[in-house]
Amino acid sequence: PPKVSSFRTWIEDPGPDPRGRGGRARSRVPQMQQGEVMQMRTPLSCCGAGILQGGARHLWTRVFQAAWRMPGQYLVILQRDTHESQVQRSIRRLRARAARRGQPVELLQTFSGALRGFLVKMSREALQLAVKLPHVHYIEEDSSIFAQSAPWNLQRLLRPYGGMAEVYLMDGSVQSTHREVEGRVLITDFNHVPEEDGVRVHRQVSQCDSHGTHLAGVVSGSDSGVARGAAVNLVRVLNCQGKGTVSGALAGMEYIRVSLQARPADALVVLLPFIGGFSRSLNTACRDLVSHGAVVIAAAGNHRDDACLYSPASEPEVITVGAVNSADQLMSQGAGGSNFGRCVDVFAPGDDIVSASSDCSTCFTSRSGTSQAAAHAAGIAAVILSSNQNVSPVQVLQMMLHHSIRNTINLLPLPETQRLNTPNLVAKLTPPCHSLADQELLCRSVWSERSGRDRGDMAVSRCRQGEEMMSCSSVAPDGARAGEAITVNADYMECVAHNGPSGHGVYAVARCCVNCWPTGFPVASVHSFPGCTSHSTAELLSDSRSHPGHRRHCLAREIVTSQAVCCHASSLECHLVENVASDTDQVELSCLPGWTLTDCKAVSEGSIVVEPVAKDNSCLVRGAAGENRTAGVAVCCRVTPQRDPETKAN
Repeated sequence: PPKVSSFRTWIEDPGPDPRGRGGRARSRVPQMQQGEVMQMRTPLSCCGAGILQGGARHLWTRVFQAAWRMPGQYLVILQRDTHESQVQRSIRRLRARAARRGQPVELLQTFSGALRGFLVKMSREALQLAVKLPHVHYIEEDSSIFAQSAPWNLQRLLRPYGGMAEVYLMDGSVQSTHREVEGRVLITDFNHVPEEDGVRVHRQVSQCDSHGTHLAGVVSGSDSGVARGAAVNLVRVLNCQGKGTVSGALAGMEYIRVSLQARPADALVVLLPFIGGFSRSLNTACRDLVSHGAVVIAAAGNHRDDACLYSPASEPEVITVGAVNSADQLMSQGAGGSNFGRCVDVFAPGDDIVSASSDCSTCFTSRSGTSQAAAHAAGIAAVILSSNQNVSPVQVLQMMLHHSIRNTINLLPLPETQRLNTPNLVAKLTPPCHSLADQELLCRSVWSERSGRDRGDMAVSRCRQGEEMMSCSSVAPDGARAGEAITVNADYMECVAHNGPSGHGVYAVARCCVNCWPTGFPVASVHSFPGCTSHSTAELLSDSRSHPGHRRHCLAREIVTSQAVCCHASSLECHLVENVASDTDQVELSCLPGWTLTDCKAVSEGSIVVEPVAKDNSCLVRGAAGENRTAGVAVCCRVTPQRDPETKAN
């Protein structure tokens, strides 16, 4: 076998950050010997990456869990603009070159939807030939994905409402004759599941159907469902052991994509109740479904770990759901428990959930896991879509967060680096008939991962498709920062935070909003200022010296670059909320009902470390102990209701 060199590094990715919420980083690749395989364990993807045959520039990746790998089975992903004829030509060329060396290559599947490429069985030696093919973007070792639930005891259920959205469930089997879901489950003709492990496998129907039947009941069951009446379409990607493959999940998503093209749906939810190791391919396919209008909801995982290490949980365009128990605390299962971190968008009930059992057509059982939590969120999304069929996936997320229960989860047991960026939100059902017709301004905070510790190291966060970035902040919990700035690219904006010379790492926090102004409102001559940024290369900014003032200014000292976010819509109205700490090192500001926080900044007289954090609709500013001149500055905005012509005339 090839010699392996292992080290920890960052990889510069030519495309967008695979998690979308993380920092930029670069590394130098050392010189390698002929035939040497390099494995990189990276904070971006926590997967291996290799450069074969003396520095060929194509990356190959593998999951970090060795037991989940499928050795010899590879996804060869080509460039996005590759034509179908070039895909076939690449397959023929690889087969011919490998055959000349006595290395057979077996084609298992081709992909022509969100991804262009093919799945093959081949040797490690043939892999060295594959990376040299024209049009190859990267090669990913196929790996397993797993259902995320386990048996537990009976506790509680959410109060259900009817929902008319269509839900695609990617799972194993469903007992469609169960009284909870009878007449609402369609077993599609798609079936892509691996063989079960082991010689003796109990393949009883009830065992094969248990996971999918329970989740279908949670989504749309007559008695146990969150969105009663929602149609469920089963796409089989998991076997009787709750195990599938990345390639099978990709094929399932391609099947859903083709189905949508043939029969468009006004309100569609795709439920992914499984996880595997980090996979660029799986994340790309999820992102493609969202771009086609689907609300994609994924389980965060049951490993009591950072959800950013797993797919599809790490994809920023999906709604990633963690699990809580009946006391709204993080679900715990023996040595495991709900995953957490910045890649989790919201938590939902996932412990002791009662739903349909596959033991008989009238049986019920209790199960636990982030699969159950994701099923609850899928039901909530279906309810939202039943009243708002024209809303975008990111608007569904924002509505879900807006109606969530806040600050009930005890996050102290989490690692220190995860406490700040794990959302303290538990999803609940929106009020029946709640609509976006009132054009309520909805905002959320998007955290990056922590930057490196060197001076000038950057962290980057981005908003999702369909969101507006209203402000950008930097947070340095145990060090200094040099400020932040918003950079504008062709397709998106980035919030970039800079680490200071003595800092221990910084986070970038983007404030991302939807419904910023209703369609058809006239452009105003007076601009609103929902946020400001400040950046200095000459000195440390232990606080943010730039803040909005006098409605039309962003203030900053000399040698500090100030940047204002200007919105020229007459429907957006913003004002300042300021507070100075007198006898405490902490200041909290909140927006009044009907107003939404768009920016959170701190101002201090000294060079102390201050930490402005936007949480939900509040701005929390923490200064050094004993400092009595720390001020918090929050910007609160709202969409001005559109008045009818008669009211205007009067």
